[in-house]
Amino acid sequence: MNAHLEQLSPRPLWRHFRTLCNTPRPSGHEATLVAKLQAWADARGLAHDRDAAGNLRIRKPATPGHEAAPGLVLQGHLDMVAQANADHPHDFTRDPLETYVEDGWLHARHTTLGADNGLGVAAALAVLEADDLVHGPLEGLFTLEEESSMGGALNLAEDWLGGRLLLNLDSEDRGQVYIGCAGGADVVVDAQLPTAVLAEDESALLLSVTGLVGGHSGIDIHKGRGNANRLLVRVLRALEALDARLVDYQGGTLRNALPREAFATLALPAVEVEAARERLMALEIELRDELAGADDELQLALTAVGTRPAEALTRDASRLLIAALHAAPCGVERMSVDVPGVVETSNNLGVVSLTEGRFHLCALVRSLRDSATADIADRLRALFELIGARTRVENAYPGWTPDPESPLLARFCALHRARLGVDPEIKVIHAGLECGILGAKYPDMEMISFGPLIRGAHSPDERVEIASVEEFWGVLCSLIEDLARPAS
Repeated sequence: MNAHLEQLSPRPLWRHFRTLCNTPRPSGHEATLVAKLQAWADARGLAHDRDAAGNLRIRKPATPGHEAAPGLVLQGHLDMVAQANADHPHDFTRDPLETYVEDGWLHARHTTLGADNGLGVAAALAVLEADDLVHGPLEGLFTLEEESSMGGALNLAEDWLGGRLLLNLDSEDRGQVYIGCAGGADVVVDAQLPTAVLAEDESALLLSVTGLVGGHSGIDIHKGRGNANRLLVRVLRALEALDARLVDYQGGTLRNALPREAFATLALPAVEVEAARERLMALEIELRDELAGADDELQLALTAVGTRPAEALTRDASRLLIAALHAAPCGVERMSVDVPGVVETSNNLGVVSLTEGRFHLCALVRSLRDSATADIADRLRALFELIGARTRVENAYPGWTPDPESPLLARFCALHRARLGVDPEIKVIHAGLECGILGAKYPDMEMISFGPLIRGAHSPDERVEIASVEEFWGVLCSLIEDLARPAS
């Protein structure tokens, strides 16, 4: 599968990426890939070990004569976001990805590509196997469950890594280097809400929001794209005047992806069905106009359900839940004053569900300020406590404080300028790179993050510019060789 990848340049990197595409690896299902990498390391005579959390480290001694160079850690995460178009059946725990090239970009057919962070992992593996690269002591650090919880980094063993420099290979913009990132936390809300039987004069209808672009809840949060949960709740709010009651709800699949689709079953008085359809048509026009240029394919639909449900939320419970979701913070909360053009604080209403009165929400709060993350989490707790819900904060991780005076950054910039003729853009990203967590565990470690050009991460539109991968590889290899020599 995906044999065409091995014809791309640089071949060693793409050969490893083929292995990753052929090996299912959603968060929590990295074991098969880890076993393959361990066998590969054994075949190459490379030492490897794992910490208690399951993170994998592969080590390679320095090129003879360069043993005194500072130890270098090449870091990436093994898992990928599992997103497929609704009409495309794909089992991310069993099925390989199907990739193809179009107009200089690599895509996956109807699914996420896993370039985030598969290309960084592939690059690290290609470095570890290279026999013609001069380098100091190398460690490849491959973490688990980054996309679902940052669990691998959060539970990384301390006093385990030997290197004092770290290259995080999980960035997605050509010509840029990242020196800081947002921290974040998951806010999980659960409630058991009262239900009542459907009346004889109530019809059951399925309301759907589809056709949105989706994307990364950090990198794309400021681009004006629609959040299917936010939009569906807005529609539900508009239909309350027709005495609609919620039966069930399913919106979004990952807390760190902008929801592209959301669905709700409604109990609606039969006499109001046509009025609901008319209101929906007007709302679709209104919302399409609001989203024009950012999300142009929004579709709203109201269709009959096959099996009539027995119960729906009581009218009061339905109104309270919809009101709470409507009032919940969603999207950009504040732009940074210290770093112009960068989002400081945001919240993504990532996963919302309602089944037989059991309500569940998982939101992802991000901020460059840990205090702002805590404040949004507390606001969500205060809001949902009003409807009797239980709220907890999970998987909190710190931000990565920028160090613009880092000698590692200076060497990267000088090399980038010499190799490509331009200075890299030095950036801070509103996304959860693992650097903040790693830096808290290894406070004396210098680190930067860079990578090839990836677009559409966390959605089936994910793609990578092939030419940028070759450029990324050239910069990475040159930097490794430069760091093997004494600083000038």
